[in-house]
This record gives sequence, structure tokens and C-alpha cells, in this order.
Amino acid sequence: MDWHMTRLLRVLAAVASLVLTFSPPAVRAAEPVDLLLVLAADVSRSVTEPKFKLQREGAAAAITHPEVIRAITSGPNRRIAICFIEWATAGQQNVVIDWTLIGDNEAARSFGDKLVEFPRSFAGSTSISHAIDFSVLQIERSPFTAERRVIDISGDGNNNSGRPVTEARDDALAKGITINGLVILTPLSESFRPEHTHPPGGLEKYFQDNVIGGFGAFTVVAESHESFGRALTKKLIAEIAGLPQPQLAAAPDEK
Repeated sequence: MDWHMTRLLRVLAAVASLVLTFSPPAVRAAEPVDLLLVLAADVSRSVTEPKFKLQREGAAAAITHPEVIRAITSGPNRRIAICFIEWATAGQQNVVIDWTLIGDNEAARSFGDKLVEFPRSFAGSTSISHAIDFSVLQIERSPFTAERRVIDISGDGNNNSGRPVTEARDDALAKGITINGLVILTPLSESFRPEHTHPPGGLEKYFQDNVIGGFGAFTVVAESHESFGRALTKKLIAEIAGLPQPQLAAAPDEK
């Protein structure tokens, strides 16, 4: 082999090496799950410390409930993916626990243990619209894929910050995302802003008219600390199993 040929081969080898070095890595296919679920918890000013704790502790208890685990492992892929966020006023949204695979008791328990450890994220006004927008962004960047995608909004008041909540809801629905609501009621005697926690027609009606939407969308009401865990457990079972709304009441109580 003459000198020119040797040099040419060396140049070609160097070029090939550069191409391999700077080529983008192969795109990995998103891992399939039965449900992408964003749990979006209200931590605005009207959410007192007891309400904050009941959302965190209630979610941790609900995700580890035997009936919830049974629903998770009954799907075709036998697992779901959950992302837990907290939100307050416009611009105040935080991912507390990023996308996590839940497919057994151990994974659910680990998720719940982490959830109760993190400090509260915010204490601002109430922007349900920005909470929905932020939740949609989390779904769109998820490393998992699912036919069913749900945002689970828990809150104790109406939207009073950011763009109109109906606009955010409609944008999410246009992307095939379902929004369900967990309504946290506040006794009138304990409310420092009754017009916020008790809008005309009641808070559940407000959520039904302005917040929820999509296939099989529904609201569940938590009237006390004791009922929050039961309400969220029933709600998770319905969401995970894809139950139609009328069957929600038949879901088992928390033990």
C-alpha cells in the first residue's frame, strides 16, 4: 500500500471517528404505562397547614392503599407513572416528585415516603389555570407514554390569578388530556376569604363548570381531614382503572 493510500485511509478513519463523536444518541422509545397521572396540589395562602398536611399525607396513604395497588397491577402494562406537583399563584409551580413508575407495593411505598418528607413549596394566590398549564408541560415531557393522560387538581378555592381557568382547561382538553378535581371544602367559620372558598353555587359546582373536563371527568369532595384520604383513594381507583363516574361511589373505603 503506497503512502497516499495510507494517508487517505487515516483521514477517512478520523472523519468516521468525528461523525460518531458528534452524532446525537439514538432516541429511546418512551416506556409504555397504563396511565400518566399528574397530582397537582394547591398550596396557596388559603391552604392552611392542616390542609397542606392532609394533601401530602392523604396522597401518600392513597397511593399505597391495597385497592389502588390492585387497580394499578390490573392494567395491560401493570404499572402507571405519577408526577406530584404543588402550585399557588401564577409562576409558582414546583415538581415535588418527578415522573415515577408505580407497579408494586415497594414503588408505591417509596413514592409515599418521599412525598411526606419535602417542605411546602409556596403560599401565594390561587392560579388553577397556571397549575393546569404546568401539568400539561409535565405530561408532554414525560419519559413514559400512555393512551390515558390525567391531571388531578386538588384545591380549596376558585381561580384568582393568571389567565382564565376555562382557557387553560380547554387547551388541555384539546390535547386529549382529562382533568379531574378533588374539592377541599372549608367551613365558612374558618374561611378568611369566603368569596374565594365559597363561590356562588359552591366550590364543587365551580370546579365542575370551570375546571374539570375530558372523557369521564369527575369531581370528588373532601369535607374533612378524615374524608380526604378516602376521597382520594376512591378517586385514584377510578382514574387508574378507567371507571366511569357512576361506579366511583362503589369503590372501597380507606381502611
